[in-house]
Parts: sequence; structure tokens; C-alpha cells
Amino acid sequence: MIELHFHASPNPMKVLLMLEECGLDYKIVPVDTFKGQQHAPSFVKLSPNAKVPVIDDDGVSVFDSNAILLYLADRAERFAPPPGTARAELLSWLFFVASGLSPFSGQAVHFLHMCPEDIPYAKNRYLREVERHYAVMDRRLANAEWLAGEEYSIADMAAWGWLNLASYFFGDAALSSWPNLARLHAKVSHRPAAIRAVEAKDQLTFKQEFDEETTRALFPQNYAA
Repeated sequence: MIELHFHASPNPMKVLLMLEECGLDYKIVPVDTFKGQQHAPSFVKLSPNAKVPVIDDDGVSVFDSNAILLYLADRAERFAPPPGTARAELLSWLFFVASGLSPFSGQAVHFLHMCPEDIPYAKNRYLREVERHYAVMDRRLANAEWLAGEEYSIADMAAWGWLNLASYFFGDAALSSWPNLARLHAKVSHRPAAIRAVEAKDQLTFKQEFDEETTRALFPQNYAA
């Protein structure tokens, strides 16, 4: 059975979605990152970067959400085409999410909602990059059913994890400025696997208070040794 070390945040959610889509046997191992549980030696042994998610597949550990998506796609032989043109397109969009949408969204969250200082330049910089990445995907989806083409894939799952935060950036408007992207997000969100993933997440309880303990747990590099 696959163990998914999990916190209720975008990257673990896309892995939870993939596990549900594939119908693989798994169990969730909660890791409360607001309490610093990701820094426990036993966890760091599985995930050297001390971040969720990580899976343990009967002794095979895989960290980084996009690596996990590829691993599970190969294991289940689903949601990723074999080597060739279609695979190349999938990898392009998967890593667009990994290297662009994901980190810029994360930094936008940080400077909009977590940074102890009000830094207008940083807020504008990262929010504008989120908008730019949304626009790139929206243009793509004007001419394709899914990010990687005509088939639903792990690229869409990877994007879905972060698109769930759209209202966190843009309030009630959310994805309304990007109708094609809104369509994709709605289609994934209404899939039975996505509904089950959200239900599984909602059954867990994590710390919500953003206090000094949480700040030190999430950003230990900001403090002197």
C-alpha cells in the first residue's frame, strides 16, 4: 500500500487526486507543516527537502509532487502517454506548472498573506506572474481540450492543485478573467476522483493559526541558527 505523507496544500492535493484517479490502494499520513512535523528526522529521511508530499510505495520513496505524478503514471500506466510527440507535449506542460505556475503562485501567497512586511513591489511582481501564467494556459486551452492535448493527464492534475487558490489571489472573481482555464478547473473539480480527494482532505484536521511557531516551521531559513 502507498503511504502519502500529506498536508492540505496544493502540491499534496494533486498527488491525492492522482491516487484517486488511478484507484491505487493508499493511506494518508498527515504531516502538520504548521507545527513543523516536516522537520522530523524520520520525515527528512523520506523527503530530503523537508517538504510534502512524499510517497512511500512499499519501501520506494518518491518526493516532489511532479516526480510523484510521473512515477504513479508509469506505475498505473495511465494519464501519461508513452515516449513520443504526445509525451513531449505532456512533459512541457507538466514542467511549465512545476517551474512556473507553482513557484510563482507560492510566492504570491507568501507576499500577499504571510509576509510580516508590506512589500508592494513583491506583491505586484508575483501576482502579475500568476496572471501571466494563467494567460498562457488560457490561450493554450482555447485550442485544446486539456493542457497536453485531447487527453486528460497529470499536467491537468498538477495545474488543478494550484488553480484551487485562484480566489485566494483574486477574490470572488477567481478565474473569471480566464474562461478557458476556468472550464478546465471546473471539469477536473467535478470528476469523481477530485470530489473524493477533497472529501478525504476535509476529514483531516491541521493547525490553522499562523503564529510564530508556524512561521519558524515554514521558513526556518529566515532565522539565525
